[in-house]
Amino acid sequence: MQQRVKEKALELLRNGTVDRVIGWKTGEFFYDLTPAVFETAEEIEKDFVFSGFSGANLSKYAIAQSRAAGKTAIFLKPCDSYSFQQLLKEHRILRENIYIVGIACEGMLDMEKIRAAGCEGVVSVKENGEELIVETLYGDRTLSRKDCLLERCAVCKSKKVVIFDEMLGEQGDEQETARFDRVAELEAMTPEERFAFWRGELSRCIRCNACRNVCPACSCEKCVFDNDKSGVRNKAAADPFEENLFHIIRAFHVAGRCTDCGECSRVCPQNIPLHLLNRKFIKDINELYGTYQAGADMETKSPLTDFTTDDCEPSIVHERGGVK
Repeated sequence: MQQRVKEKALELLRNGTVDRVIGWKTGEFFYDLTPAVFETAEEIEKDFVFSGFSGANLSKYAIAQSRAAGKTAIFLKPCDSYSFQQLLKEHRILRENIYIVGIACEGMLDMEKIRAAGCEGVVSVKENGEELIVETLYGDRTLSRKDCLLERCAVCKSKKVVIFDEMLGEQGDEQETARFDRVAELEAMTPEERFAFWRGELSRCIRCNACRNVCPACSCEKCVFDNDKSGVRNKAAADPFEENLFHIIRAFHVAGRCTDCGECSRVCPQNIPLHLLNRKFIKDINELYGTYQAGADMETKSPLTDFTTDDCEPSIVHERGGVK
């Protein structure tokens, strides 16, 4: 699959189907793959990479590129396609200017888990079916691929690419997932325990804005946290209240629109499990309004932007929150 993706990028550019390609290129390290726009076959030959470390969700980059002259190709893994379709649903992407290549995916790799397995001085990682051959400065190691997946891939909600013009590999299906198990554990805590958990996590935040900048749902032209008149504009948090404020407001802003792509946690340099805030909202929406998956289709209205006579009453929310 890795070579097929690169070959498809070259084909689409060379035969004139598209004028540019959104893909991945190597960053500082071989496992540090970053989104990039390629406009020539030479650029693709030199820099385009698709591997088990192509975890970056490319959908957000289609917002600007769909407004560039000509047509743009984009490669979407299953989870990425939900984000793309949600943005399309919100009229953020000009669909006619984007050519979508869906990619079958068996999960992306997490270098932190590879290191945690005892691999230091990693030189390369080769995928061999269900195994990883990890070359290090101290010798080779063989690891189980499934034990080295990104958290979101370990609890993947769907192998289905929900929107595409052509598909590389076999189309998958939605599947049962344990992604809400950790949320349930947090819900079982006392309010004091939950507060202590989140203060411990959010206290490590350095306000680098990586979570905001990578999030497909954070697509406002100007964020409230960049607004001088908002009263909350700041880079580094001045106190614990502002640390909480930033992340809670961000989670509220994407509620009902978050597809649970997990990018916020993947890019966090402090390893804060930010996705748990979003999953809490998703779990609540499912329980209060009925199961809903953002980005799954173009027709279904989000429960938070729609009203039915069957909607839950405020008293139910209070009861679930433990308020007497």
